[in-house]
Amino acid sequence: MLSTHKHLQAILERVPENPGIYQYFDKKGTVIYVGKAKNLKRRVHSYFNKNHDDSPKTRILVSKIADIKYTVVESEM
Repeated sequence: MLSTHKHLQAILERVPENPGIYQYFDKKGTVIYVGKAKNLKRRVHSYFNKNHDDSPKTRILVSKIADIKYTVVESEM
């Protein structure tokens, strides 16, 4: 099985630039965050491209992400 890091990296490579919703899951499969975006790729990648020094809450959230699922929609809701 892929390590969590490689698993997330593989998902991040496939995230499209479409509008949609995304869910972050912890290692137990529990949803820990749900969000929406005009551009899924930009939004989801933003969590992993920053060090979040200004937001301890976000830093903790990102450290717990073990899986990502997303749903593409026709337009932002």
